[in-house]
Amino acid sequence: MNIAVVDGMGGGIGSQIISLLRQDLPSDIKIYALGTNSAATSNMMKEKANKGATGESAITFAVNKVDVIVGSLGIIIPNSMLGEITPSIATAIASCNAKKILIPIIDTDDITLLGIEKKPLFLAIKDAIEKIKELL
Repeated sequence: MNIAVVDGMGGGIGSQIISLLRQDLPSDIKIYALGTNSAATSNMMKEKANKGATGESAITFAVNKVDVIVGSLGIIIPNSMLGEITPSIATAIASCNAKKILIPIIDTDDITLLGIEKKPLFLAIKDAIEKIKELL
């Protein structure tokens, strides 16, 4: 199985996701760190991702090569993460055939999520890891 972790800004959420994936999944699982910027990619690579790539072109290409994409809900919202998620990135992720596991956090004031249990980020990431385990 190939898993892409997509993040921007400083890659903090993506780093946490990769760290927990490495703890909880077999070592033969390939993890790709896809960052909207080099800082995000670099920080995710420190958590032992197999490969990393940065930027719109790399992300829109790579999401078609993986089985699962993990990240915050913002990765499918155009112009989220202060514009780092371009419309092309959001469209590529939302429309590719990979299974999407999205953590329900967004960084924009103009979207409100209803009907979702508010929980600490760590627990939301653990839920995402459990969902990936089910896919194995």
